[in-house]
Amino acid sequence: MSVNEFDFLIVGGGTAGCTLANRLSADPTTRVALFEAGPPDASAKIRIPAAVAAAIADKRFAWGYKSVPQRHLNRRELPLPRGRVLGGCSSINGMVYFRGHPRDFDDWAASGARGWGFADVLPYFRLSENNERWQASTLHGVGGPMNVTDIVRPNPLNQRFLEAARSLGFKRCEDFAGLDPEGFNLRQATIRRGRRESMVTAFLNPARPRANLSVVTDATVARVLIEGGHAKGVEVLRAGQSEIFRARRDVILSAGAYGSPQVMLLSGVGPGNALQKLGIPVQRDLAGVGVGLHDHPATSLQVRTSDPTSYGLSLRALPRGIRNILEYGLAHRGPLASNVFEATGFVRTNDQYDRPDLQLVFMPAHRNASGFPIPLGHGFGIVVISVRPLSRGSVQLASPDPHAAPLIDPNFLEHPRDLRTLVAGAKLSRRLLGAPAFQGLRGVELSPGPNVRDDDSWRSYIRNSLVTVHHPCSTCRMGVDALAVVDSDLRVRGVTGLRVADASVFPAVVAGNSNAAVVMVAERAADLILGKPVLAPETDALERMGYQLSTGDPALTRSGTS
Repeated sequence: MSVNEFDFLIVGGGTAGCTLANRLSADPTTRVALFEAGPPDASAKIRIPAAVAAAIADKRFAWGYKSVPQRHLNRRELPLPRGRVLGGCSSINGMVYFRGHPRDFDDWAASGARGWGFADVLPYFRLSENNERWQASTLHGVGGPMNVTDIVRPNPLNQRFLEAARSLGFKRCEDFAGLDPEGFNLRQATIRRGRRESMVTAFLNPARPRANLSVVTDATVARVLIEGGHAKGVEVLRAGQSEIFRARRDVILSAGAYGSPQVMLLSGVGPGNALQKLGIPVQRDLAGVGVGLHDHPATSLQVRTSDPTSYGLSLRALPRGIRNILEYGLAHRGPLASNVFEATGFVRTNDQYDRPDLQLVFMPAHRNASGFPIPLGHGFGIVVISVRPLSRGSVQLASPDPHAAPLIDPNFLEHPRDLRTLVAGAKLSRRLLGAPAFQGLRGVELSPGPNVRDDDSWRSYIRNSLVTVHHPCSTCRMGVDALAVVDSDLRVRGVTGLRVADASVFPAVVAGNSNAAVVMVAERAADLILGKPVLAPETDALERMGYQLSTGDPALTRSGTS
């Protein structure tokens, strides 16, 4: 075996890649190489949970993607943060632990992703989890690599938010990773002893001492080498040089919903006509590559206040800030050990839906228009998120240059229901912020402001303020229809030796933060790749708990894509 020959080549050192690197290299008879385009994750901005905004804003750790001008957002180009650093988005994300609604995965199975229903994937969620709150059970794991914990000392404003929700008649959700993640509460986070638990710290670092694992950073994979319909290896660009790495068994794309289709297209796998126009030899005409992109669209309401309770910098809060810095420096405790957005709620905008389509995330801080990572002054607000968007977009190549950013079109608000959901959520958020629980804080609504009242003004505000909450998926979708890119074993259709394992294979986005679901996909992918028996589904246990298999709610899914 040559120096540059491995059993498995993993393209992308993010959430899925780090997980796969650990699980595949656990067999000492295999050689595994992990390639990450960005640098190592050595930065305090990554380690300190409350520095999440600074980590996202740091250009050293980001791809710097922007969307193409959005037709339904007044031609705005939206920033699309993605981690370009070891650990990928798990090194810069909000650290929220949320799996998705159980029925999301039943929808996956119903759409053709056989073996990916909730009963099937639950053992893999449990496998990765070390939950500090819950005991080991059907629903939760203890002893897994990824630490999940409660925020020890959340900001007091969170209780006002939860009380406001209670006063409007909304229920409390005891466990957002349970069978019924609907209602309001504080949420859990991937934090370990006051520091970010990225998938580097959870999965990769424990595996680094293994002699059979090579981790290559600052390395851009230019293309997969396909010969006779079989993936033989990859071409890697680093330090201005091109290197060839060979795979004895599989090449696995784990570069995310933007990166995996880009690498596939650069390799000649994708819509044949588009590839020919760019002068890329077609290895496999696969129409679905890059098709079906979707993400969670969001808007927000923000209140400014002179009350210093919220997170933020001010003269009145200066003594508290100094104490917080000292506390974190000495014991890794206090507000700096928090991921800031500590409370949330999932609700239905229509009683006819079988599960929530709206998420409200409380912000116990003022969001600066300047983009400065630490809030200047004080305030609070609510992020309004459509968690079951029906709009679909695409990822395409801008050029055959692997260093060129792809053309990313989320096509936000293409489907009218997405806008209706956000309008309903914004109106509800104003009611929550106007509830008696928030009285006495001397708050003034900065955005959208009191002039936004009727539906037309709400729609205009949302088109001008909409952002993504960074959960793109489905560009190499798993399924059985004509646009499916991978089968239920994550094998690329028509190309042997090539698999995809990341959010790009989601048949549809999960209704909330996606990091835990990506870990689950990678955990199950490792067993599939190694030819091991998959973990037994929890069908009987779930039935005893009263869970009924879902066949999908047509009102919440888009035909042909989920």
